[in-house]
Amino acid sequence: MNKYDDITDKINGCAMKVHNTLGNGFQEVIYQRCLAIELETAGLSFARELEQDIFYSGIHVGTRRADFIVENDIVVELKAIINLEDVHLAQAKNYVVAYDKPIGLLINFGSTSLQFKKVFNPKYPQNQNSQKQDLQALRMSRDISAGKSSKSINPLNPDSDK
Repeated sequence: MNKYDDITDKINGCAMKVHNTLGNGFQEVIYQRCLAIELETAGLSFARELEQDIFYSGIHVGTRRADFIVENDIVVELKAIINLEDVHLAQAKNYVVAYDKPIGLLINFGSTSLQFKKVFNPKYPQNQNSQKQDLQALRMSRDISAGKSSKSINPLNPDSDK
């Protein structure tokens, strides 16, 4: 288990509380303000909209603000859109690298179900195992949904064999 799993679980729990309370349909800034309240209630330290310089070939080319930096290690980027796309995931990955943080969360409040994506900075070796575990879990869930599981799953009672 990764040392960041407990923190990311808390962040996800805070986001779920906000989404369960508000639902979808608000602007991103509303979710950002509500998530800040929940993060504070959960006892997590964070900075909101922390500006970061972006460099290209050693030359300053601009700045970018991540929605949150939590516990000084986790970049949290929020969206309030119907569905996450690859461009949003790429943006979150870029922030993790630009801010030199080991891990990030991309959270979308705009869908009817809350969406989470975890992103890793390849520069941090401790992320290698977590990234492999997340990929294995994703493959397993895809296999199950495609009917490739050797075990029959009852959706009404997932713990039963039939």
